[in-house]
Amino acid sequence: MKPFKICDGLYQIGGPEITAPEDCCVYLLDGGGELAIIDAGLGRSAPDLIGNLKKLALDAASVKYLVATHGHIDHTGGLAYLKEKLQAKVVAHEHELPAVEGKNVSLTAASYYGVKYRPVEVDVVLRGDEETLNLGGLKLVFLHTPGHTPGGISPYVDLGGKRILFGQDIHGPFHPAWGSDLAAWEQSMRRLLALKPDILCEGHFGIYQPYEKVKRYIESYLQRYLERA
Repeated sequence: MKPFKICDGLYQIGGPEITAPEDCCVYLLDGGGELAIIDAGLGRSAPDLIGNLKKLALDAASVKYLVATHGHIDHTGGLAYLKEKLQAKVVAHEHELPAVEGKNVSLTAASYYGVKYRPVEVDVVLRGDEETLNLGGLKLVFLHTPGHTPGGISPYVDLGGKRILFGQDIHGPFHPAWGSDLAAWEQSMRRLLALKPDILCEGHFGIYQPYEKVKRYIESYLQRYLERA
């Protein structure tokens, strides 16, 4: 499967069927002259992510931000390579710094994949409940959505009359070793539903649209986990 355009200004450049089976879904947002990559996969296929930009006729030199939605290695393993090659700024929440910057590698779940994590310095540290960055002509909003991990974020952007949500791993799973919090996760999911996103770019299962399908997807996990609690 090749990288593809989801809608004007939004692409999927990586994922299980595009780069490598162990990669999360990797998305590319074009703000018009400036680009942001949302997550970076496990790392083995990081060169392919850059190659996929070229396949889409996008200028890799225009990548300004590398966004880490949380610290698990299937989302962050490629950050060090991409930062080095693209000279882009890494964005992550302060509660994910121990994982992303390598101070507590166990939080990356690297042992699960049998690979070594390459730590990377975070250039833009998100500390609030909601922060924004300008990406060309777009305003990229970062919501702190703890649950799967303490510092998980769910970026969203209004683009072409549609609200696009990057909801990586909002489906879980949950484990005490990662600092997972089911009650916090439920609040985060309610918050995402209130956004009424038109398109959900999910972390492992691809694209959901329109809002009715996004709503059903999130609510199905709320029902599944809260019935167990």
